[in-house]
Amino acid sequence: MAHLLHSIDSPADLRRLPREQLPQLAAELRNFLLESVAQTGGHLSSNLGTVELTVALHYVFNTPHDRLVWDVGHQTYPHKILTGRRDRMGSLRQLGGLSGFPRRDESEYDTFGTAHSSTSISAALGMALAARTKGEDRKAVAIIGDGAMSAGMAFEALNNAGVADVDLLVILNDNDMSISPPVGALNRYLAQLMSGRFYSAAKDLGKNVLKVAPPLFELAKRFEEQAKGMVVPATLFEKFGFNYIGPIDGHDLDSLVPTLENIRHLKGPQFLHVVTKKGQGYKLAEADPVAYHGPGKFDPKVGLTKPATAPKPTFTQVFGNWLCDMAAADQRLVGITPAMREGSGLVEFEQRFPERYHDVGIAEQHAVTFAAGLACEGLKPVVAIYSTFLQRGYDQLVHDVALQKLPVLFALDRAGIVGADGATHAGAYDIAFLRCIPHVSIACPADEDECRKLLTTGFHQDHPVAVRYPRGAGAGVAAQPGLQALPFGRGEIRRERAAEGGIAILAFGTLLYPALAAAERLDCTVANMRWAKPLDTELLLQLAQRHEVLVTVEDGCIPAGAGSAVAEALAAAGVLKPVLHLGIPDLFTEHGDPAKLMAQLGLDAAGIEASIRTRWPDLVPRGTPSLKVVG
Repeated sequence: MAHLLHSIDSPADLRRLPREQLPQLAAELRNFLLESVAQTGGHLSSNLGTVELTVALHYVFNTPHDRLVWDVGHQTYPHKILTGRRDRMGSLRQLGGLSGFPRRDESEYDTFGTAHSSTSISAALGMALAARTKGEDRKAVAIIGDGAMSAGMAFEALNNAGVADVDLLVILNDNDMSISPPVGALNRYLAQLMSGRFYSAAKDLGKNVLKVAPPLFELAKRFEEQAKGMVVPATLFEKFGFNYIGPIDGHDLDSLVPTLENIRHLKGPQFLHVVTKKGQGYKLAEADPVAYHGPGKFDPKVGLTKPATAPKPTFTQVFGNWLCDMAAADQRLVGITPAMREGSGLVEFEQRFPERYHDVGIAEQHAVTFAAGLACEGLKPVVAIYSTFLQRGYDQLVHDVALQKLPVLFALDRAGIVGADGATHAGAYDIAFLRCIPHVSIACPADEDECRKLLTTGFHQDHPVAVRYPRGAGAGVAAQPGLQALPFGRGEIRRERAAEGGIAILAFGTLLYPALAAAERLDCTVANMRWAKPLDTELLLQLAQRHEVLVTVEDGCIPAGAGSAVAEALAAAGVLKPVLHLGIPDLFTEHGDPAKLMAQLGLDAAGIEASIRTRWPDLVPRGTPSLKVVG
């Protein structure tokens, strides 16, 4: 049997295949996907579940003329493979390689950049309305799933789309069987029947005829709703103005293709419900889709294995352990996550304190205001959330938490550079967007032990506090047991020059350690600032008085970041002092290995040293200086 996948360089090639060859293509695509992700790492379970759906969409719709908008975006590897990027899959999520998410600058088939959830319906509606405005005959399709329907934005878009009178297809990729499973051949027949032009025409004719007799029209409408209720899910989506079709088996091409072909000819907003299975076709991923959601490299024949040596604890694990210990000590603590239980380290907390654990779904706005309501009643909510996802709850953070000065602790995971997930997931902006809000404090722990202690410090405050920490492990400083706190708003000197003058480096967060390494070669004083807000101005002014120049180092954006806070404080005190700001420049960081990205940005030890030597060559020694390390 001839191989098909390597003859597909574009969807046009796919559309030339006879329909009976599509199952073979899907099988080859699934095998290629599994082998490819095993070599690079990446999202696996969700992509294995969208193979047949992706084949059917590109087979039926005239892409890229017709627009496909994928939600979340980590279910698009089959889409990338079929749209001319098969031979580049070996570079997936690597520096200079393919993104793990759709990107408009990567391919004309990626019609909308996505990585955060619940945006597809809004974007596809915009495209559909643009086509109507420009008089273009094109279809817009939103493929939403993986929990994305739990976000309010999706329902805001449905509410708008249902009255917009445009040709829009929304496909619910129900990969957790959260609404209802398919029911076999009868359901397939009904889905094709309900998507057919005869059914649609008969339905419209009946409405027009019966409208002259309102009682009969209302009776027929109720009968239709009750009849649908016997064979398909409730008509929630029809209440939004959509013609609901399904559910159908999302792995059955003999059902998907004819149903999509029928829908393609229908006018107005359509809603197709397909049921897929995460990890489909790979038994290990089917059995544990969470573990195989985003694995690293592995052998598909063996599956995921534990490393020979135990890795260093990650910041996420440090937070998870702290949360359980603090919950045991304080009955007021409540843990909240917007659908990131595993990623944010709340698995053990849910098991030990189920009555105080709340996963609110992909609903960041709700998570923040929900926490505010809990705090109003004397509880102590801890919101475990990725830095980049807190951006989605910004209005609620300002209006509902900060304005009312409510004691909500935000555990900001994935601060700074995140690596393979790229710009959409980088936590580069939290210091900048948080420090401008009154009543909000920002802690920047330098290592694992300090992270645990600053979480305790933040938890005991009577106002909102954010503790930001990066993905993965840090310097390897073991988190000490107990619930010891650190002084609020105070930093410390970690290395001091042997003499007055010279350079002082003010480090915020985990960049303390590369700053210390650079300082050993440059003979600089190094301060571990710990807090971006409130800034330790007493320490800052002491450093400014004793040194000729200052350097700020942070793993956040330079504009409005911690370095800006230092400059503002110096200006307010009337101190004129040269300051070099090192951090993430005014650009979006690419995806790739975190160490390579940090080096590229000049934020490793060598980069920090090079930047200082370039700016002030006369203030640094040529050889290795004598050291005086504090702490």
